[in-house]
Amino acid sequence: MFFAFPSEPKYERKENRDNYSPMMPIVLPFLLLSAIFAAEGQSVVKPGSFLTPTATNSSWLSRSGLYAFGFYKQGNGYSVGIFLAGLPQKTVVWTADRDMPPVPADVKLNFTSDGRLLLQSAQGTQTGLASFPEGASSASMLDSGNFVLYNSANQMVWQSFSYPTDTFLPTQNLSHGQVLFSSLSYSNHSTGIFRLLMQEDGWLAMYPVGTPYTLEYGYWGAGISGQKNDVVLQLEDNGHLYLVNGVGAIIVNITPAGNPSTGAIYRLTIDPDGMLQLYSHDMNQNGNWTSIWSAPENKCYPKGLCGLNAYCVLNDVQVGCKCLPGFELVNQDDWSSGCERNFTAESCKSDTYTMEAEPNIVWENDNYSVIISTTQEICEEACLQDCNCEAALFKDGECTKQRLPLRFGRRDQSDSTIALVKVSTSTTTIDGNLPKETKKELRLDILIIGVSLLAFALIVLASSGIAICRNRVWSYKMMSNNGNTILRDDFAPKSFSYAELEKVTGGFKEELGRGAFGTVYKGAIWNGVSEKIVAVKRLDKLLAEREREFHTEMRVIGRTHHKNLVRLLGYCHDGPNRLLVYEYMSNGSLADILFTHEKKPSWDERMEIAHNIARGILYLHEECEPQIIHCDVKPQNILMDENRRPKISDFGLAKLLKADQTRTFTDIRGTKGYVAPEWHRKLPVTVKVDVYSFGIVLLEIICCRKSVEHDLPEEEAILEEWVYQCFESGELDRLVNNEKIDKRQLERIAKVGLWCILDEPSLRPSMKKVLLMLEGTVDIPDPPSPTSFFSAV
Repeated sequence: MFFAFPSEPKYERKENRDNYSPMMPIVLPFLLLSAIFAAEGQSVVKPGSFLTPTATNSSWLSRSGLYAFGFYKQGNGYSVGIFLAGLPQKTVVWTADRDMPPVPADVKLNFTSDGRLLLQSAQGTQTGLASFPEGASSASMLDSGNFVLYNSANQMVWQSFSYPTDTFLPTQNLSHGQVLFSSLSYSNHSTGIFRLLMQEDGWLAMYPVGTPYTLEYGYWGAGISGQKNDVVLQLEDNGHLYLVNGVGAIIVNITPAGNPSTGAIYRLTIDPDGMLQLYSHDMNQNGNWTSIWSAPENKCYPKGLCGLNAYCVLNDVQVGCKCLPGFELVNQDDWSSGCERNFTAESCKSDTYTMEAEPNIVWENDNYSVIISTTQEICEEACLQDCNCEAALFKDGECTKQRLPLRFGRRDQSDSTIALVKVSTSTTTIDGNLPKETKKELRLDILIIGVSLLAFALIVLASSGIAICRNRVWSYKMMSNNGNTILRDDFAPKSFSYAELEKVTGGFKEELGRGAFGTVYKGAIWNGVSEKIVAVKRLDKLLAEREREFHTEMRVIGRTHHKNLVRLLGYCHDGPNRLLVYEYMSNGSLADILFTHEKKPSWDERMEIAHNIARGILYLHEECEPQIIHCDVKPQNILMDENRRPKISDFGLAKLLKADQTRTFTDIRGTKGYVAPEWHRKLPVTVKVDVYSFGIVLLEIICCRKSVEHDLPEEEAILEEWVYQCFESGELDRLVNNEKIDKRQLERIAKVGLWCILDEPSLRPSMKKVLLMLEGTVDIPDPPSPTSFFSAV
């Protein structure tokens, strides 16, 4: 479990030398220890003690009997934690290894003779609940609700207050980096989907699990700007909740100070619905817990409360969840499970769908394409004609195309956003049945519409052909110009002369990195308002026969626009000089932060990085025209912006596919360790080579290590082999050095990586399927061994 070494309490000891006796050195420490424990309101538990779930000794009580540490009932079994034994409700305030399944009634919790807390099953299996370099000599359940372990010198070596779960108690501190996670439900205390965090900047904030700690994902916060990471959250015995700085001064009063009362107790809890609640209980009355303060103000603000493809609605004070049009709840008893389509999407033809509108709903805007200065009707039609578009958000003349799932939805009458959802026009249900009469009517309608559209299309095609030819002639002339002509933003990057780029880089003075095809330098370009920092890549080796390929790739990649692709801002085609100008990425590459221990991202950050990389590759594979195979996906080619958001870069090896092409023969490309097996077999390559490379990168993101490390033991040296061994043996925790993360999520992500790196390309999922698996919206079967050649043939 968890352990820490907080500052030890120090106690002074006075000796009365006038009454000194030879027995005093032996007796005095025991008398002193008893006096200390009595003064602090605690009972002493000695090694050799044990607890069982169903016997009278199922818990260790605090001195007053208010709190207890031990077994409590959960589901069909028992969990170990701290609860209020002095109340009829037995309210749980802390759980040990909360994501561990409940244990049966025949287990025993032993405080062993060597000072360890062990759960022992009837079959002899042991599970440690706390560990530290030296065994504990005693334990105590304090009246504050803190369970503490002491060494032989009566120094505290572990306390439950340092590792909160979903509840915060008076006298407890929540300091920088500490997090409260909600429970799954009021009866299941496993880790839920919301969290309360004390941030480095001194702000107390709440976020849904699995999102980065950025403003767009937070749904409540308290603090003052400009504070350091020494700000601490404190709760007093009178229910006063506040933030204090490093010198002990109160900087934010979150709740007003209450009147001291010996008859009331308080607790702060992040509830399963994401609400932060301060509860009070009057010990002088036979009542229940009463909420005296809560945050945020609106119960629909916790993002993710209603799950994917659903949105939260508030009727007075009652919260409800509704599905998007064409969707149904996955589980009627669990809102957070979200909604799924109630029809099967069998085709992406626009005449099989219509768009239904849901107004005044706020969603996460995770778009892949934006249309500005448009109308709702044009937005609907644009989504209908795009096979990748499953919904669109329209607001103030801006249309943003979205893929499913949509998340973080809530009704907000003050917001003018209209969600446009693609819904099947047929009566086909999820089981695929369709009445024969409906089929005949559809065929006739389609025939009439088809003939009309064909005639109209011929007219439009003739007109468009003339316009396109004229446009291409003009564009070619612009591309051939060696001057500083600025091309249209929707067509291509800007053309620079070599002298211009030499000037903006200070004579190619500051080198940012070096690769097989060139060197990257830092530069600054004046954009009319301020200087924009850029990265200028000077290609060192460019064979004559690749000149045309360079032009084609530069122009096409220059038209790609996606938040997870590095933007190509300009180029230089000046005599023998070939240079590319990219947006500057201030946090280096993914390799820099992933393989450097000091910069190692948290698990949630790593998962967000993996999602964003997948979105970028999906854009290249399915949304670009022509389709692009990157061919060199690796951490060194994934750059990190100022918000540590990944962007795929270095398209020097990219391969373009024609409109009717799904595979191609080409010389081997990429970097050793990330190259798919079909390259070596001289087989035709497809987009699945990028899926393979992404799978290797995903395993590196999970483990924060390189794919091949010969310094490690032989069984761990090859990452993909080690991951599969750990998966087969059920020891995935070894991959993350027992990092405290959701075990189910770890298993799911590892399975995604293993499916991506299968030897047979046809068995690897598409990037769209990969993204769905990462998001947890589809089931993932157990993968075969990555080296099982053609295992499904």
